[in-house]
Amino acid sequence: MKITILSIAMLMSTFLSINIAACQDKIIHLYEGEIPNSISNDKEKEKIEISNIKRISNVQTPTLETFFPSKRNNNGKSVVICPGGGYGILAYDWEGTEIAQWFNSKGYTAFVLKYRLPIAKTVTNKNEVPLQDAKRAIQIVRKNASLWGLDENNIGIMGFSAGGHLASTLGTHFNIDTNIKDDSYKSVSARPDFMILMYPVVTMKEKYTHMGSRNALLGKNPSEEKITFYSNELQVTADTPPTFIVHSTDDNAVPVENSLLFYKALKENNVPVEIHLYPTGGHGFGLALEYPHLKAWPKLLDEWLQFIDKDKK
Repeated sequence: MKITILSIAMLMSTFLSINIAACQDKIIHLYEGEIPNSISNDKEKEKIEISNIKRISNVQTPTLETFFPSKRNNNGKSVVICPGGGYGILAYDWEGTEIAQWFNSKGYTAFVLKYRLPIAKTVTNKNEVPLQDAKRAIQIVRKNASLWGLDENNIGIMGFSAGGHLASTLGTHFNIDTNIKDDSYKSVSARPDFMILMYPVVTMKEKYTHMGSRNALLGKNPSEEKITFYSNELQVTADTPPTFIVHSTDDNAVPVENSLLFYKALKENNVPVEIHLYPTGGHGFGLALEYPHLKAWPKLLDEWLQFIDKDKK
């Protein structure tokens, strides 16, 4: 029996559609079997509080929640989203699933990362755990890119507030060995192809940091070595991914200097960067739908993403 090229193409298209459909709106566990840097404690349970914002605390099992666009709208590009919450909670819908749905409308596949929080009693090596989860998230997407109809060279990371610290930590520390025993993902690159930082915590230096995030991640008396290591403006290299930054200058929680310091470091290392600073908006504005002057930031992001795609070619 002859199998034509057209028949093979149709079969492959069907297979791809099935696998994409199977993954849509599903939860992917970051680790199979034992979770690294984790200790079992039956008394410690994950907590979900739903009021005006869905807050998740005491994360026990880190996951990726997948959001695929329609097949017709799928552009093959993807982004991992890190909600903020001061490394104490995750503002899971406000800075996660709602953002994922916006990306879907633009043809992007989005993955919301439910990462472990360093204040949990069930994690060890506390400051290493969020980076471990973010690194594994990018590796999972990249390893499965062809199966899910995605471009393995167009995977970004986005972070809000403390999630912005996590995103910028990955963008500057993606080659760090996370010391996972028998890691089947070890050879898969964790470097994001682009970064999006929304009112991010960047520095751990006391003058401009968000002390709640710093205390949660590093403890109240961290060594100068750890402070420097997690001050991401000091860790930028020419290999740091192109970056898009949004911040308001009246942010009383995370000073705008966090973004300015990172912008300066990126510029000095010749890393493409675009920054948008707004006079008002405070902290934690998400999609900013209630702010006429702020709600245009997603449009600016969409234009920037198209620009950097052209710049790659």
